[in-house]
Amino acid sequence: MPILDHEYSVQETGFWCGPGSSQIVLSCRGIHVLESQLARELGTTVNGTDWIGQITTLLARYTGRPYVTREIPNDPPTPNQLTLLREDIMRSIDGGNGVVANIVAPPGNHPPGYPNYTIYHYIAIVGYDDAQGVYVADPARFGGYEHYWLSWDKIGSLIAPKGYACAPTGTPPAEDDAGVWADNLAQLIGPVQ
Repeated sequence: MPILDHEYSVQETGFWCGPGSSQIVLSCRGIHVLESQLARELGTTVNGTDWIGQITTLLARYTGRPYVTREIPNDPPTPNQLTLLREDIMRSIDGGNGVVANIVAPPGNHPPGYPNYTIYHYIAIVGYDDAQGVYVADPARFGGYEHYWLSWDKIGSLIAPKGYACAPTGTPPAEDDAGVWADNLAQLIGPVQ
């Protein structure tokens, strides 16, 4: 159950969740930048930060890590999208890289403490657990919740139809050793009859 060391901070305005989440994720790598500076660089306005790709570019520039944008335009997500999401988060956290997710939380599908209407928001994912899901540092502090767990299915349902910024540099999930050896053997001597 890896959880990255990070410095939690509350977003300074009602529309700086993108800069606030970016600030938390940067702190995972020991990088400290004022939220107001990040808001300027992201072009954040009273309407928020337009697109997750802007955050991807900012995180890559500050960290030097290979951050990429993944979008899940369909809702609900496909099984393949959920598998990739899980692998991206695990490999990012294992590599020491936090993840910023752009979520849409309608009534009935909220993280803890959220008001009962549709929320468009950015959150920082700073840890994971196979059983519990993802560990979130939420700069909005809705209902007083700064940190909370979301199941893997829940985070997938919240990200669709938006996206996330990740740097999956950690070791890929282990393959079945027997299958790998059988493939290697077949390549060397041909298929076994």
